[in-house]
Formats: sequence, structure tokens, C-alpha cells
Amino acid sequence: MLQFTDIETAAARLQGVAHRTPVLTSRTLDALLDAQVLCKAENLQRMGAFKFRGGYNAVRSLTDAERARGVVAFSSGNHAQAVALAAQLHGCKATIVMPNDAPALKLAATRGYGAEVVLYDRYKEDRAAIAARLVDEQGANLIPPFDDLRVMAGQGTAALELIQDAGPLDALIVCAGGGGFLSGCAVAAKHLLPGVRVYGAEPEAGNDMQQSLRQGRIVSIDVPRTICDGQQTQAVGKHPFEVIRALVTDVLTVPDRVVVEAMRFAFERMKVVLEPSGACALAALMHHRDQFRGQRVGITFSGANIGADRFAALVSGAEAVD
Repeated sequence: MLQFTDIETAAARLQGVAHRTPVLTSRTLDALLDAQVLCKAENLQRMGAFKFRGGYNAVRSLTDAERARGVVAFSSGNHAQAVALAAQLHGCKATIVMPNDAPALKLAATRGYGAEVVLYDRYKEDRAAIAARLVDEQGANLIPPFDDLRVMAGQGTAALELIQDAGPLDALIVCAGGGGFLSGCAVAAKHLLPGVRVYGAEPEAGNDMQQSLRQGRIVSIDVPRTICDGQQTQAVGKHPFEVIRALVTDVLTVPDRVVVEAMRFAFERMKVVLEPSGACALAALMHHRDQFRGQRVGITFSGANIGADRFAALVSGAEAVD
């Protein structure tokens, strides 16, 4: 199981490489929710998302001989970019398996960092199987998007920094897909603040983690239909779930329409651009505000990788959202 010392080691590796992103506040948001909200702005992280932390820590953890064989990853976009950039920084080859409907911005960025992209149909093909075949063919190292202790440790450094910079919290809400970010942040938060309540946030259409936590076992679902492309996972990872089951209070779900409301609020009132998955924690706090009134609540702004046209269509209402 992931330990706090793993997160401390990752923080040392990331120092001077990853951005120490700011903690943003908004008096308007605090008044709206009757809470003090501390927002960890990972939308301002290198490659535009918290994923750089885990991707870099994983690649940095390899030996020189291992890196010489290259790395393989699979991702809908942000982990893809993170591993591609981390590989570029270490001078090693990266092959990334991405869905053919991944946002064009994320595909272009991944290729821009020098990675070879292998496309697949997320509704018909198994990305993990494709990646496993590439690992066998190339003798490369697999870096999964969330079910990996090195990745989890890197992601946990975001909560470490948030608490160091913002001070005590009553609750922490972290966006949740496969669980790497949530589990890493939970280990950091509970070590530093034993009494803090940690929550995951996921779209209603993809509530596999909520089901898993409440049933005490990993529940798999079909690929969810949601605007939160970074959270279209089918099941929480084994390593993250071990942590989540032990340390996470609950997983909150939110409809896509509230995710858009959160994106619009962040843009109009805080001057922050968030992709749908990046706004999920804020949306969860807005949707479940009653249980956080009067509290100091940390949330993650987890990513900003969205094209201008898609962002405009969502926040203007030009693109219909259920």
C-alpha cells in the first residue's frame, strides 16, 4: 500500500521540475457556498494537469537501462501528455495508446512532446491489451495511468503542497477517475491532517468508484457517456482502491450540467479555464454544498486541456448537456 514516504520521495524528485501551483480563493465562491474554499490550481501545472506529477515520478524512478528501452502508456489524454513530456525530458522513447475520439488538443500535444501515438476504439477495443502487446514487442516499460504506486505517489504531492500552503482543512475533494490522484492525495492528507475527510468526485454517468467504495469491492461498468473525458474509466485500480477503501470518506457524483456550471463559474468569476474533468471537484462541492457549510474545504482544479471551440460551446450552452 502507498506510504507517505513514497510521496515525500516523489516531492523531492519533482522539486524544480514540476510547478508549485498556487492555491486560489474566491470571496464570491465562499459566499455562494457558505464555506472557505481553497483551490489547488493544477490546471496551471506543466502540460496543463496534475498528471505531470505522476508521469514524471514514474519515468524518473526507472533506471537508465530501463529508460533506454522506452516507455508505453495508455490514456484518454492527460496521462498521455504527462508521460510523453516526462519521456522527452529524460531523452527516452514514448509510445502512447489513445482513443480515436480523444480531444484533438490532447492528441496534438502528446505528439508535440515527441511521442508515437497508437489509436484505438475505446468502445470496442481493450487499451490495456494493446499496451501490453507493445510492451512485449518493444521491451519497454509500462506506465499505467493510475494503478501504479509511482504514479500515485507523484499525484499525492498536490495534496502535500495544498496543505503546506493553505493550512488545516476540514475536507478535501479530489476528482476521481481510476483513483491514482484521489488515493495519492488521501495518503498525503490523512498523514498531515488525520481528522480531515477526503472525498472523491466523479460524474454521475461514471459512478464506478462510488459503487466500489460502498460495496467494498471493485465494480466495473461500461465506458461512461460523459463530457468528463478524463473520467471515462470503467473501474478503479487495484492499488488505488486499497487506499480509497481505507482512507476516503465517500465519493460524490455530479451531473454533467453542474460540471458545466462549475466551468462557467471558474471562468467568469475566477478567470480560470478548466476542462470538464478538471472542474469535477468544484462541481461536486457546488452540488453537495449543504454538507460542507461553514468548513474549510480544499478542492482540486485538476486540468485545463480543452480546446477553445469546445470550451466555448459548453459554457455558452451551444452544446447540449444532459
